[in-house]
Amino acid sequence: MSDSPENPPGRPDPRGPQDPAEGVGARTAPLAAPPLDLSAESGATATGPRPRRRWVRWSALGLSGLVLAAAGTGWLLYNKLDGNIRTDPDTRNELEKYEAERPRSEPGGAENVLLIGSDRRSGDNGGKYGEDNGTQRSDTTILLHAAADRGSATAVSIPRDLMVHIPGCKRSDGKQSVPQFIQFNWAFEFAGAACTIRTVEKLTGIRIDHHMIVDFAGFKKMVDAVDGVDVCLERPVKDDEAHLRLPAGWQTLRGEEALGYVRARKSLGDGSDTQRMERQQQFLAALVNKVKSNGVLLHPGRLYPLLDAATSSLTTDEDLASLRGLYEWVRGMRSIPTDKVQFLTVPRQEYRYNTDRDELVQPDAEQLFRQLGKDRPVTVRPTSAPTTPAPAASAVPGRAGSTAGTSKSPGPASGPRKNSAGDATNGAPAPSATPTFRGTTAERGICR
Repeated sequence: MSDSPENPPGRPDPRGPQDPAEGVGARTAPLAAPPLDLSAESGATATGPRPRRRWVRWSALGLSGLVLAAAGTGWLLYNKLDGNIRTDPDTRNELEKYEAERPRSEPGGAENVLLIGSDRRSGDNGGKYGEDNGTQRSDTTILLHAAADRGSATAVSIPRDLMVHIPGCKRSDGKQSVPQFIQFNWAFEFAGAACTIRTVEKLTGIRIDHHMIVDFAGFKKMVDAVDGVDVCLERPVKDDEAHLRLPAGWQTLRGEEALGYVRARKSLGDGSDTQRMERQQQFLAALVNKVKSNGVLLHPGRLYPLLDAATSSLTTDEDLASLRGLYEWVRGMRSIPTDKVQFLTVPRQEYRYNTDRDELVQPDAEQLFRQLGKDRPVTVRPTSAPTTPAPAASAVPGRAGSTAGTSKSPGPASGPRKNSAGDATNGAPAPSATPTFRGTTAERGICR
């Protein structure tokens, strides 16, 4: 068969071989298709790896976008929480003027934080808790001691009606107040946190490392953030001043009811500030227990509302006035067992010249301050527990057979006595046994 332009030499005839022996037009089986080259250089078919590579590429891009979006959201949330915290530079500036007279820091990393519950009656608190006269008072003050090894924490309530020596302080109007012997919560009303810190340091001999001011609205938000706290009541409560109406028995308190419960005086207990402080301690113990038992600190979905509520209600010193600083402090506290988170009231009794005021019970109070100031342990026993006799070597120097911290105990013992920062009382050496005071723990909570 001759070559033709349609069938040039060297190219097979598309009609197949035309051998006469096979018959005119006979054909062999069609030629097999050449194998596909699946290398990257050759490309791919519609069903080959190219769509898979494209899917992987788009998945990676999508995942990167989600990561960036999450990081952006996390950054926005962090900035929001960080921006919630109000700082208090004036307090540091004022305290620096009196550095020479302040106690020295505790050894080994122990820290003392002064928690001030403010009854400021403006802003979110306005109109609900009394008339706003432009001032604020410390409704609750707690000295929180965190041991250096973070194996325990002790929260000591300071009665607002305790008679103390308040130093001369710079007031908000720039004027200087005069030193005076008066009830404790006036220090905050006179000149804010700096005056309160100086008063506590003079009273206890313990240096305050940080301070936090929490208002009413913030307290309610924190309770709501953990979905309330369980309490039990022996009888119904009706207290219009505290905005509180509760039936008897077990119930979960949230928001306004929780605040009314810890602030009520006339409708719960004997109407004394001492019983109110004990109720506050029990409530805070139950709150701490719930936070730890529900894993709030390790659960972002539960932690954020709590952080948002806490930070939006806080005014702190500059070291804690950031989310990082606050988190580092909380992280050091979260490993403390609940039975080692203790609450008690400074040993007190009715003031001898005015039964509506309080005074310290000595030498009990001095012993408590000395133990905490030197980062030595103290223990608490339930407020309702019967008093047990002390061992022959009394836990309270100068008072054999008694237990420290007993409310309504006799007045201060007679004889020579150093001030509250001293190392001895009535000439006796510091005891070796761990002193015991009435109080509660986060493990006990309320109604146990």
